[in-house]
Amino acid sequence: MSDRFAAAPVARLATVSAAGEPHIVPVVFAVDGDTIYSAVDGKPKRLRSLKRLANIEANPRVSLLVDSYSADWSRLWWVRADGICSVFDRSAPAASALRAKYPQYQDVSLDGPFLHIAVTRWSEWAA
Repeated sequence: MSDRFAAAPVARLATVSAAGEPHIVPVVFAVDGDTIYSAVDGKPKRLRSLKRLANIEANPRVSLLVDSYSADWSRLWWVRADGICSVFDRSAPAASALRAKYPQYQDVSLDGPFLHIAVTRWSEWAA
């Protein structure tokens, strides 16, 4: 796995509904080996019943993508993690990892649910 992935501040989480409709949202995350943690935190959201959670319940296969764009195309890169996602109401490892990476979680509620993504495949490209 590339250190670029773990160091990135945001990823795009791709899920698919039971009807096969794709859905992608930006998420914050933390990496522990081949496990990626994310959470539904206390930031304001239009709905608490999030599409990503319904999609994961219907199909736990997900992808996360981090990338860097530059006008200097010799500096372009991306890293993708494909895996199987489980959802937990509580997760001390996820909460600890997310708080360690994001100081904002000292002031934002982090009470779940939590996503645990078991990475089955890492892919990356760089110019």
